[in-house]
Amino acid sequence: MIDVRRLVLLRDLAEYQTVTAVADVHHVTASAVSQQLRALEHEVGRPLLLREGRTVRLTAAGNALARRCEDVLAALERASADLKDLDGTIAGELAVGCFTTGFATLAVPMARRLSLAYPRLCPRLTEGDPERTLPMLKQRRLDMVIAYRYHHLGTALPAGLISRQVHRDPFLIAVPDRLRDLVECDGVAALHDQPWITQAGGTCFEATMIACRAAGFTPTTAHECGSLPVTMDLVAAGLGVAMMPGLAGHTVPAGVSLLPAKGLHRTIEAVVRAGTENQPVIAAALTALKDCA
Repeated sequence: MIDVRRLVLLRDLAEYQTVTAVADVHHVTASAVSQQLRALEHEVGRPLLLREGRTVRLTAAGNALARRCEDVLAALERASADLKDLDGTIAGELAVGCFTTGFATLAVPMARRLSLAYPRLCPRLTEGDPERTLPMLKQRRLDMVIAYRYHHLGTALPAGLISRQVHRDPFLIAVPDRLRDLVECDGVAALHDQPWITQAGGTCFEATMIACRAAGFTPTTAHECGSLPVTMDLVAAGLGVAMMPGLAGHTVPAGVSLLPAKGLHRTIEAVVRAGTENQPVIAAALTALKDCA
């Protein structure tokens, strides 16, 4: 019988490529990971790793077994859901990750709704972008993640996770009022010669770059800013223009116009591990989130 915990280590090695990285993810030593992987090889009766000096890579058998890991985990999650569904109790802790701009409008209302409807359920919220929270979901440190994906980036979900769309969030262009008519007429292309305010990386930055290049130019970054309120202040001062998701544009200072970037949006979605979507607690959270959205 294959030990599922060892199988998870093999899957993570396929994803993270090094034993040290897998050890960091699981908060154990590299030697402990290596020992468990050797035990897994003994269980299956064939080599799963090729050891080349300080590096390792998966054999054909190792890759085949790692690919099956998500199927095994999903089946176990479904079995767990069946057991929990026997009494239908909605209680315990629900750990949810959510990105910053969705916290006030999605995560907090969802948690409040769940707490009122199910007094024995304790929602626990963690703030973080999908790049941080989705790995936590796979590692079972979170039960659900409220995430986003930009449709024009073509980003795929990690294996073993499934999603349900919650909201379609339009991409907005923030400009000083004097540029409003120009952008309404020509869209993003009208801003080819303007100074831009961008983040120092991340998916929002990538989405902005791609949107501008699709309009025929590469934006000139005048200011780097990770805070949306500060970005708005810079736009209000006439020091640049910016693009941002709609959920970020709650407070618009005087002198700033927010305009839709035609055809550009991101999808807000609830992400869970495959097989958990029918567990009573997860199902209740998905329903509450949909109602809030």
